[in-house]
Amino acid sequence: MRGDLPLKGFSPPGKPDVATTPGFFCFPAQPRHPLKISNHYFDVPLFIAKFVVENIILLFFVNPDSEILPLTALPEEDKEDIAVNEAFRDLMDCYLASCHRRRTEIIHKAFRFARMAHKGVKRRSGEPYILHPIAVAKIVVAELGLGSTSICAALLHDVIEDTDFTYEDILAAFGPKIASIVEGLTKISGGILGREPSQQAENFRKLLLSMSTDVRVMIVKMADRLHNMRTLDALSTEKQMAIANETLYVYAPLAHRLGLFKIKTELEDLAFRYQHPAIWREIHSKVNESEAERRRIVEEFVGPVRKKLDAAGYKYEIKARVKSAYSIFNKMQKKGVPFEEVFDIYAVRVIFENDDDQLEKIRCWEIYTFFTDDHPTHPDRLRDWTSTPKANGYRALHLTAMGPEGKWIEVQIRSRKMDEIAELGYAAHWKYKSGEQSSESELDSWMNTIKDILAHPEPNAVDFFDTIKLSLYSHEIYVFTPAGDLMTLPSGSTVLDLAFEIHSHLGLHCVAGKINHRLMPLSHPLESGDQVEIITSHTQTPRPGWLDYCHTAKAQNRLRAWLRRNAPTDNAPADTIQRPEITATITIEGRDRHSMLLDIVGAATRNSRITIRSMTVDSHDDTFECRLTVSALSAHPLRRLCQALRKIPDITKATKLLNANR
Repeated sequence: MRGDLPLKGFSPPGKPDVATTPGFFCFPAQPRHPLKISNHYFDVPLFIAKFVVENIILLFFVNPDSEILPLTALPEEDKEDIAVNEAFRDLMDCYLASCHRRRTEIIHKAFRFARMAHKGVKRRSGEPYILHPIAVAKIVVAELGLGSTSICAALLHDVIEDTDFTYEDILAAFGPKIASIVEGLTKISGGILGREPSQQAENFRKLLLSMSTDVRVMIVKMADRLHNMRTLDALSTEKQMAIANETLYVYAPLAHRLGLFKIKTELEDLAFRYQHPAIWREIHSKVNESEAERRRIVEEFVGPVRKKLDAAGYKYEIKARVKSAYSIFNKMQKKGVPFEEVFDIYAVRVIFENDDDQLEKIRCWEIYTFFTDDHPTHPDRLRDWTSTPKANGYRALHLTAMGPEGKWIEVQIRSRKMDEIAELGYAAHWKYKSGEQSSESELDSWMNTIKDILAHPEPNAVDFFDTIKLSLYSHEIYVFTPAGDLMTLPSGSTVLDLAFEIHSHLGLHCVAGKINHRLMPLSHPLESGDQVEIITSHTQTPRPGWLDYCHTAKAQNRLRAWLRRNAPTDNAPADTIQRPEITATITIEGRDRHSMLLDIVGAATRNSRITIRSMTVDSHDDTFECRLTVSALSAHPLRRLCQALRKIPDITKATKLLNANR
């Protein structure tokens, strides 16, 4: 199709003598910018011709030879350029629609740099490689809400690894922030799960080191992994399984710890799809079949609540959420039930606008009453995460109520701020950085644990890997100090774990704990709601056996570090070389009185060669009986302990029974 059309105002180059016609004019356009007209793409050269006929505007692209080219007439290379330009324009539309300040120049610069660096390179799917960094950058801005620095890092994230450009080149072109994130992404570009524990440990160490330097490294890496999982079909079955396993074992738990709920859920579901394709298809099919019925039940359930929310003047939205196939499968496995008997497949989420942080919790509980007024609630399914956020910063009020036809429906009540932090986790905290910090403290506490592990590295690869897993996969409990401070610990933590969590000095000299005003040994496991006081002695020193009582990464890390520093050498005196311990149970009887247990513990800890293993106490009226299990490297300290116990006022008997495991 020729473009020899008369133009008004001025003519294209090489066409100085064209006639002028009313309604035509021509103006410069950016070169090689595609435009879609009537489902046809046209190559954009130097000029755009605009023709107005009865208020209808027609656009024509005119190159220097006045030729209009449809897409089918373009070379394959030009088609790829059009696809790349479209993808980048889509990315910029997402960025300009966000609330970030406009720094379009540096994003355009990063795009041009990455496009030049990856020129001619293709993915296994056959598409230009540059489309992958653009897709990652779009996830970063559209799904994670980050700004220009992270977008640029996403566009450049494979440049150092896959091209001849270096860190110094990125630094010179984009400055230290972007260069540092790109370098961190380069260090963790390989797989995590190697064949040897030492390789896995080193890979994990690189991953955590990059994350502790700037958490945006890990957030961009999550976006990279998510896009790779979305486009996994182009790889072989073997590679699909390897990447899916690594995603489920490493990246999904990390996304959970960082509070990236949306990313975590999709990563789990995509990994499950490749690990168990038949089961995944079956569950998805059953979920889709029940969609219409599910919508009817949910709408009937929330109908009365909508009226109360409207009457109370709330601005809100109500969403119906379906569990992922992976989550449904896990529940089926855990409960040993079929799909039809998983009662909480769907949930309702109420998100309300809130303009006053002081009223946020009160409004959550008011909306809670709107549900409980009309629906019976499950007594064991109330979760108040508004007062005690999860370790990843998650805050919401959860309840489970009886819906139509006797179906249980989970309800999540959140403010808009709670919802953004719940969905985007650490990525959302920059938005609320200047506001209230309580929800961020738990996330920062976990990040500080990671930094502590890296600051005191464990030379044994298996031990290091175990320490990381403790920090990554554990659930939480909540305990209180005597002053009323709330402490978050992994489930299964002991008195010793809490002591190390408060301060390393307390952990190294801990002898026991008072739990709800009852004396307990340092090995005693804690439960949510316990009030715990740590009892220490300056003569107490750690023993290798303490590792059996440690269930937190920090406690294990600090304890191993101390044991390495104080390990006996081959030239050490004979009495300092580690020997098998002797364990004994001492039965103590006497008249009960105030501070009696403290006197007993004090007698045991004054001798630095004694370790308290456990303690049980039975009291009746004015008498008591205590069974104290202790260990030592020889029988002599045990005899001296019995003598010291008999000298305590009101104790009438202290007898020792050596256990069999000498």
